[in-house]
Amino acid sequence: MNSGRIGVGEVCCFVLFITLIVVLNTHSTSSVAGDPDIGLLFFTLPGAIASYVSRPSRVLRPLLGAVLAAACSLLLVRLIFITPRSFWQDLAWLFSAVFWCGLGALFISALLHGKRRRRR
Repeated sequence: MNSGRIGVGEVCCFVLFITLIVVLNTHSTSSVAGDPDIGLLFFTLPGAIASYVSRPSRVLRPLLGAVLAAACSLLLVRLIFITPRSFWQDLAWLFSAVFWCGLGALFISALLHGKRRRRR
């Protein structure tokens, strides 16, 4: 195992997840109840990039980074940004963001696995 790459997937996903939270909360428009939040689809990018970077476990390591970032970003959103949403709505939004992040990691993992199988 390459010891220089241990934790790169988690750190990459953590940093990208927090950056995306900050960008989406500073540039967000107030959405009307019932309107879909298209910004959640951007959370596939941290999962995909972290999955490409992390070698041994392409899905679990980015997902771990997303879960850790979700806990930190919940504190960040509730303490720094003023949101009209309740605590439970913010928590549900972050769980959805973690889901999309894991889905991006799963997509890249399947894509790289299929590419590796075709080479053999």
